Amino acid sequence: MRLSSAICAVLIALTVTGAGLATAAYADGGTMRFNVIKAGIVIGGSGGTGTLAFHGRRYPLVIGGLSYGFTFGASATDFVGTVSNIRSPSDVNGVYGAAGAGVAVGPEGAGVIVLTNQNGAVLTLSGRQAGLIVAADLNGLVISIR
Repeated sequence: MRLSSAICAVLIALTVTGAGLATAAYADGGTMRFNVIKAGIVIGGSGGTGTLAFHGRRYPLVIGGLSYGFTFGASATDFVGTVSNIRSPSDVNGVYGAAGAGVAVGPEGAGVIVLTNQNGAVLTLSGRQAGLIVAADLNGLVISIR
């Protein structure tokens, strides 16, 4: 009887593991491009637009956000990167949070960021930042498909 219990436990473990792998296997990815303008003194705001490319189609995006902490100045950042772990374009909709510190002076600022939302979408973005801003703050970014 002990042998059949062990076999049953192995079969259950394989079934659970297989279900988890099947779920991850159906996740897909795409590319993103957007521009964000950020400005503030202590409390900052940001907004922008962009596009998501997913399965050969382009979807327009709207970006907005708030930050709180040491923020002074204004900047514009062009982000380019990938989005992964999505099953449909609507999975990119949501709130992305980050804590960061940075300085941008003129056209030479650059940054790389990885963000995750409540749907499990993972953004891996790099960007070129221009403007005059000094920041050490908490950021919340909301992305939605128009």
